[in-house]
Formats: sequence, C-alpha cells, structure tokens
Amino acid sequence: MGASSSTEQQVSVEQRELESLAATGALPLLQKSFSKLSDPQTNTISIQTLQQCFHISYENPVSESQQKPESFPRLLDHLGSSIVDLFFMPEKGGINWIGFLRGYVKCCGRMSASMSLNILLRIFAMAVKKSGLSSNLEFESDDADCKINGSLLPSDLLLLLWMCWTMLWNVRTSKSSESKGKLLLPDIDHLVLSAVVSCGEVNSNFDVWDCDILSLDVQLPVGKFLSWALSTAPTLSDCFTQFVTGRLQISFIAEDEAGSSESISGDISSRASQALLLTRGRAWAVSLGSRSTVSEEILKLCFSSDIDVTDENLLYRSSSHGKGLNRFWSNVEGYHGPLLILISANSEDANQDSSKSRKWIVGALTQQGFENEDTFYGSSGNLYAISPIFHVFSPSGKERNFVYSHLHPTGRVYEAHPKPVGIAFGGTTTNERIFMDEDFAKLLVRLPTGSPYP
Repeated sequence: MGASSSTEQQVSVEQRELESLAATGALPLLQKSFSKLSDPQTNTISIQTLQQCFHISYENPVSESQQKPESFPRLLDHLGSSIVDLFFMPEKGGINWIGFLRGYVKCCGRMSASMSLNILLRIFAMAVKKSGLSSNLEFESDDADCKINGSLLPSDLLLLLWMCWTMLWNVRTSKSSESKGKLLLPDIDHLVLSAVVSCGEVNSNFDVWDCDILSLDVQLPVGKFLSWALSTAPTLSDCFTQFVTGRLQISFIAEDEAGSSESISGDISSRASQALLLTRGRAWAVSLGSRSTVSEEILKLCFSSDIDVTDENLLYRSSSHGKGLNRFWSNVEGYHGPLLILISANSEDANQDSSKSRKWIVGALTQQGFENEDTFYGSSGNLYAISPIFHVFSPSGKERNFVYSHLHPTGRVYEAHPKPVGIAFGGTTTNERIFMDEDFAKLLVRLPTGSPYP
C-alpha cells in the first residue's frame, strides 16, 4: 500500500513539473488535444494516431526555384513518424498524459537556440534516414545538446530549409481555402549560397550568379553551419515549434470546422512574386533574423496565396511611382513606422563583356520613417545583402548612423560645403555603407571588411 502511494506521489510530482514547464499558455491546448487524440478506454494516444497528427503530404508542390529535388516529397512523408519516434515514448498501450507532456516539452520547451537547432538537425537526419537517403550527420548521444559531427551538402541544406518552410506553410495556411492541400516552395538559393560561402571552402572563381546548388560538391561542416544559422537565421528552429503547436491545435479544431470550410479553388502561382523584389523566399530570409512585430508582419507576406497583396503596405515602388528622390519623398513623407527597403541594381564586371550585367539586391530594415536631414539619424536597423547571396549586417554599436535622407534645400541657399543629396544607410557621411543618388541612377555599396559577400 505504501509502495503504491509512493509511486502515485512520484508520478504526480513529475506531472506537476511537466505541466509547469508547459504552462506558458500551452497547457489548455495540450489538454484539449490529448482529449481529442486519446482513446477514452485506455486514456492513451496510439503511436499511429500521433504520427498521423504530425503527418504532412503534398502532391506536386509548386516551386519558384529551378532547383527541384525529387526526394523532397519522400522526406516529408517521414517527418511525422520521425517527430514521434524521437520525442514521444510510449508506455504499454500507447502514450499517456505524462508521456504526451514530456514529448511536448522536449519539442517546444524553453531551451537555448543552439539546442533547438540540434533538435531540428536530429529530426532532419531521421527523416532522411527513413526516406532511404544518405546523411553525413552523426550524433554522439541521444541528448538534445549533444555534439554533432559531420557535414551537409548544399543539396542537404536546401532540403532542410524547405522542410522548415513546409512546416510553417502547413500550419499557417491550414484555414486558407486556396492554399489548403497545396504547397508552394520558394526560391531560397540566396540562403543556401549564404551558407556555402560562409561555411564551405570555395575558390575565388566560384560564380554565385551561375551555379547549380544540387550539383555543388561543397562540404558544410556542421559546426560552421550552426554558427551560420545562429547569426543569419536564429529563429529557424521556431518553424518546428510552431508546427508542433499548430498541428496539435488543428487536431481538436478540425472537427468543429468540418462542414463549414470552403472548397479549394484557385491556383497558387509563383508568377506574381517573380516580378517583385520582395519574393516569398527573400521575405522569409529577412523574417528569420529576429523575433519582433516587424518580422512577424514580413512573415505573413510569405504565406499569402498572392504576395502582390503587399500593395496595401507598400509606400513606394519605382516602377509604379516613378524614379528619383522627389517621387520617393512624396510617397514616404509623414510615415513614421518601421520600413523595409529593397534596392535592386545592375553592375558590370570590368573583366568581362560589358553587355553582361549582374543583378544585385540589397536592403535595409529601419524602425522609423524618413526625415529630411543633412546628418544621420535613427535608433536601430539592419542592412542586408539579399541577392544573389543573403547576409545580415547588424549594427556594430560604435556609431548610431542608421539612416541618411537629404533633399535639396528649398529656395536657393549658398552652401560652402553642401551635404550629399540622396539616401544612405550605415557608415558615415561620405563613407556610407549604402548610398543612392537623388536620381536613383547610381547605387554605391561599401561592405565591411571580412564580409562573405563576393
């Protein structure tokens, strides 16, 4: 009798601890999900039921990229079973409430960013193995924070990033009548190439404008990849935690909404996004840089059936409003909120045929609107290399030179030393990181020493 009482007390202590770890708003969701998924006779969830809860499958995904690994749908087919096998340990008869809580905390509990990335790589490695593909990742133990050895190929990284995107796409489009059951894979070559240049050994002749990611034989050591992810895409592992939480929520709201959902209609097309600077892949890359209201707003654009609806948030587009500082100013003056600015330009290689121009895209994210000043201003912001390689340039902390926007003074006023007229981001006056002249005809970019951008 005493032994039985002691066992019950130990179980209740563990249950209380697990419930407290999951109590950041998730406990009611977990209770509803467990009630819906569990067998009322045994009060446990079968392995098959939980695997089905996390199972996702898409036929004929639409891809914005020319890179189309045929193995990706097969990888997705094994994602759900990999999650369950790694985190949800069944007791006799299935997964009980404590086992369900324990698994959720392992997936979504509070942990360091590096540990979250380790978990993401572990899921990827198991799904790869289950799908019959090869992997060069080795885990020294079953601990979430264990050392990982090995490397990734660029093709592996493309699959990993697409897996993360698909998890987000699945839970964020679950209520969309147009997107449900369909998958659009963005062009994320700029993210993959960012890791290749940062982590791999590439020679000086490596052409980022003309390379086939699927055939690149460049090893990306896992340690260097983790460092790259922490600096360039620190919220990448959030894709997994949002997926787990979202799928559990879907498990108990699906029946409530059955019968009221609209029929699936319309086509998800990549046509509109290809004509814009802010494609889904580029918006996602920027959003991965931080957890903020601005990042969330940018992330919402990624999962719209037509990304061109961003017009409602668009202040200025040169093709629509006209080029030049005056046209720009007439559209942005008076706006004082956060801004994402993307600038596209062509450059010519002096050593090649002058007819061969190369397209660059750079960007800036500021926390406030523009002012007509002859000095730098602003409180915070980031600069970005967007295409052909993605890279984040965070403030150094040495200066507070974030934004410069200066128009010609009204009236004719003599200035012995006139300040530059144009828009700039970062650096110092006459040594700006990004400077665009008043006609928007010339763009000057000065990159920091040691930048991986070519």
